[in-house]
Amino acid sequence: MTTLPPSSEKKLGLVIDLDICVGCHACVVNCKEWNTGGYGAPLGDVDAYGDNPSGAWLNRIHTFEVTPEDAPNGGQAQIVHFPKSCLHCEDAPCVTVCPTGASYKRGEDGIVLVDEKKCIGCGLCAWACPYGAREMDPVENVMKKCTLCVDRIYNDNLPEIDRIPACVRTCPANARHFGDFADPSSNVSKMTAERGGMDLMPEMATRPVNKYLPPRPKTRPASERELAPALAPRTQEGLLGWIDRALEKLG
Repeated sequence: MTTLPPSSEKKLGLVIDLDICVGCHACVVNCKEWNTGGYGAPLGDVDAYGDNPSGAWLNRIHTFEVTPEDAPNGGQAQIVHFPKSCLHCEDAPCVTVCPTGASYKRGEDGIVLVDEKKCIGCGLCAWACPYGAREMDPVENVMKKCTLCVDRIYNDNLPEIDRIPACVRTCPANARHFGDFADPSSNVSKMTAERGGMDLMPEMATRPVNKYLPPRPKTRPASERELAPALAPRTQEGLLGWIDRALEKLG
């Protein structure tokens, strides 16, 4: 079994804002692209253009329609896009269950990684992960997972603006944020405190580093009477119409 470090100097992770994620899958695609040519073995694809495609993905988005019980005005259904990847838990069961030491948590920054040279493909870590965040690569037969783009964030050959995870860099809605949760003045710590950032499935006691910002309550639109002025049809009066109205005001 693999042991966890007693603590980490940093707690690098993500804050994901469920209120503004639009479910575009840009983070999913860029994650696939970067990790296919980056850290570890490429992410495999089998029958990619056939009838039964399969492959390894480190980030996925699930979409739900929910009606909050405490929503105002009788409750209004809303769509929530829920990105899911490794949460880099402080008490990571995927690490302690690994029989070869392939799965490990770094003491310097808290990132959970897989040493693919040691991985025997037993799948125990996938069984132990309560979030379904690990996938067996169908080509390499080794376990794959989010690395927080460890080969980007410390890469001095990249411009500083690019030294963040690929999913964060590509998000068009700015719904994903990267930082150090051990630093109370970091952007992710402040957002978590201000918006009530949540752990996913806290009852599992894994203490995930990544946090989710909950969707803000949605309200029903105003009544038709209140909306009528805004919805009234408008004509394109052009220059002559403007002149006519100006002359009317002059009397």
